[in-house]
Amino acid sequence: MKMKNYFIITLFIAGLLFTADLSAQNRSKSDEGDEELRTTPKLVVGIVVDQMRYDYLTRFYDHFGKDGFKRLVEQGFNCKNNHFNYAPTSTGPGHTSVYTGATPSVHGIIGNNWYDKEADLDVYCAGDDSYSSVGTTSDAGQMSPHRMTVTTVTDELRLHNQMRGKTIAIALKDRGAVLPGGHTANAAYWFHGADEGKWITSTYYMKQLPKWVMDFNTSGKAKSYKKAWNTLKDIKEYKESGTDDNAYEGLFEGETAPTFPHSTTSLLDKTKDFDLIKGTPYGNSLTTDFAIEALKQEGLGKDGITDFLAVSFSSTDYVGHKYGVNSKEVQDTYLRLDEDLARLFKALDKNVGEGEYTLFLSADHAAIQVPAYLRDQKIPAGYVDNASNSKKLSEFLNYTYGTEDIVKNYSNYQLFLDHEIIKNLDLKLADVQANIAQEFLSYAAVDRVYTADQMWNNEYTSGIPYILQNGYNQKRSGDILIVLKPGFISYSNTGSTHGSPQIYDTHTPLLFYGKGIKPGSTVKRTEIPDIAPTIAALLGISFPSGTSGKPIIAVLE
Repeated sequence: MKMKNYFIITLFIAGLLFTADLSAQNRSKSDEGDEELRTTPKLVVGIVVDQMRYDYLTRFYDHFGKDGFKRLVEQGFNCKNNHFNYAPTSTGPGHTSVYTGATPSVHGIIGNNWYDKEADLDVYCAGDDSYSSVGTTSDAGQMSPHRMTVTTVTDELRLHNQMRGKTIAIALKDRGAVLPGGHTANAAYWFHGADEGKWITSTYYMKQLPKWVMDFNTSGKAKSYKKAWNTLKDIKEYKESGTDDNAYEGLFEGETAPTFPHSTTSLLDKTKDFDLIKGTPYGNSLTTDFAIEALKQEGLGKDGITDFLAVSFSSTDYVGHKYGVNSKEVQDTYLRLDEDLARLFKALDKNVGEGEYTLFLSADHAAIQVPAYLRDQKIPAGYVDNASNSKKLSEFLNYTYGTEDIVKNYSNYQLFLDHEIIKNLDLKLADVQANIAQEFLSYAAVDRVYTADQMWNNEYTSGIPYILQNGYNQKRSGDILIVLKPGFISYSNTGSTHGSPQIYDTHTPLLFYGKGIKPGSTVKRTEIPDIAPTIAALLGISFPSGTSGKPIIAVLE
């Protein structure tokens, strides 16, 4: 009897152990399935560096510390052949495309500014006078994302989590914060320099600034960055850039040469001119300070609901425009940005937890070498003679059509025609477009010209026309699209610019890092609209409503 009871008890215990083991296995399989289904970081961080060429990573790499750019490259995933697949390559469209997974043909942000052919006026990509400024009495806060016609990945994350997660967007430039934040951001903040030096926002987001923002604005932090700019390292070590004193760089007010240190009376003694900070690397440092404070004060990444922090570093663009791609100033700006990134990553590790956040870093466009410098190196390059072209076009229009009024506007290398006048002259629109396009082909700096008729009636899959078509919005774009020769720009003889469909404007970095990201690299082509669907696929959320990009499989495998 005792033996029988012992046998029964043994069988019972064995059955319990078997059931427990099965349950554990099922839980393990369930967990594995959940991990395959989605990744749940506490925070997603999107970083856009304004005017960053891919080769800045490689040119300056040996000068970087181990905790900034190198951390992303060596521990994250590097897309080495990443490009914008549309033009114009400028700030507004760039930030929008990163976050919408779409091109201007879909999301509607066809430039920083553009001619609105329906309203017959020039508009700004983030401008909206139906809202008021918050944090300033100026009109610098009259902004909203209303001209962006689709959702962003930040919108989709908020929708997925029933608006319980937070989205905070930060940049020196208003458009660098408003557009990444999407339509549903809890807050977007940008820096109003002028005589105030404050972080501000719009009534689109809130009625008054949070106390922590007001405290930051009164802390004197912005004023502390109004100081002389000298090189971070010995300038003799900056062998990856050109000479310090040359004819290809601009000047701060009061300077006689574009050389270090930059410590003019204008830079230091104008106590109210806070916009000067934007044109030095200290603008990026101020942005980092504010982003870290937002991380702490908003409690980002502190619960089980994924938040989003969008940060854009704008000073790189201001410096690039003034000094050019090959300058000591650009090199120093990126070495200092590397330190700022390291500070930001350290704060993320401390406040969110290492391995608990997912991050990407890219750019809104790249930039051209200063054409005057290229020309001196015997490389084909130059500048548009706008006065001569304007005179030639005027003569052509008067001779051919009897009026110049057939052209209503010119913006972003696009000509807008007056369709009513064309109709009244009993002309076919496609014929007029083609005639004017043919005229532009005779101009010295012009490489090629396309018409709206071609954009409507053809489907391009590669090359310059493919890039132009992705930037062409049927409701908002013009009638004639002009492409300058490689190396040619419409700009001053000093400093770099951008905006073209040429490869020097399209090739930008794309780095992924953190939770759910497979370390590695690829030289396969990736495109800017691939970023948003990659993050959406990782999170297991809906793709933004206009998405044309595809998830980058190698990043997520």
